Amino acid sequence: MALLEYALIGGILYGIFFSLVGIGLNLIFGVMRIINLAHGQFIMLGGFGAYLLARGLGLNPLFGIPLAIAGGIVIGYPLYYGVVPRLQKSQDPEMLSFILFFGIAQMIEAVAVFAFGADQRSLPQDALGSGNIGVLGQEFPDSWWVACLVSVLAILGLYLYFSRTRLGFATRAIMADRDEARATGIDVDRVSAIALIIGIALAGIAGVFVPYLIGSVSSSIGDGLTTTSFAIIIIGSLGNPLGTVVGGLVFGIGTMLMQTYYSSWSNLAPYALLLAIVLVRPSGLLGKAVRRA
Repeated sequence: MALLEYALIGGILYGIFFSLVGIGLNLIFGVMRIINLAHGQFIMLGGFGAYLLARGLGLNPLFGIPLAIAGGIVIGYPLYYGVVPRLQKSQDPEMLSFILFFGIAQMIEAVAVFAFGADQRSLPQDALGSGNIGVLGQEFPDSWWVACLVSVLAILGLYLYFSRTRLGFATRAIMADRDEARATGIDVDRVSAIALIIGIALAGIAGVFVPYLIGSVSSSIGDGLTTTSFAIIIIGSLGNPLGTVVGGLVFGIGTMLMQTYYSSWSNLAPYALLLAIVLVRPSGLLGKAVRRA
């Protein structure tokens, strides 16, 4: 029973964090129908940003959060206006974005290797707290709880953005039908650029905690994080950002259960679960179909 409690509580913490890992990718796809294969590399940049702050300047890694938001603005705004409108005019924007962002991902990784090398880097283990917090007799590091809290706040902030702001309403309209939203007078390019900025910023914020939840950050970690993010958003609902929370929890609990009881199969289990869910519900657990052009 103790092992089951450990796996469930740890899986919830792990899953909430991985909801943050995947939610930016789902937001960008939902708004622009862009397959951002550089998503994991943006997470990796967030991790290295926190590393530079902690190891280079002696600051708390949490200062990486405003740095990630600033990075989202600096990267997202020119990236949108330099690339996305041209993609949207193509006959197959999804496939073209697949190719383009694959190239962007490789460029980011090459720059990271040049700047940081190929070695794994870690953050001070006591920077987010040196103790453990227990629930039902099961203890987990402070860093896990901090990552979970920040993830909840970020996801809640995105929910409030969707439900309480005019830009959020416009974003939802674009997700429902881009052409119809444009016809009603919504500045589609402006709203989409903001969505791209938010998506990249959320990825960077998740990257701040990657060294604590995964163990380290390295230049080569991006592709694996992109794959994991795709698995999470497909489990939840592709094109529905808040559905990512469901996918993240399923992924996190499934992973922790397998690590607890069948550790040798833990890397395979979440993707086997993904295949099973897709076979039963191709549109994900929340059942929202991907919109068509």
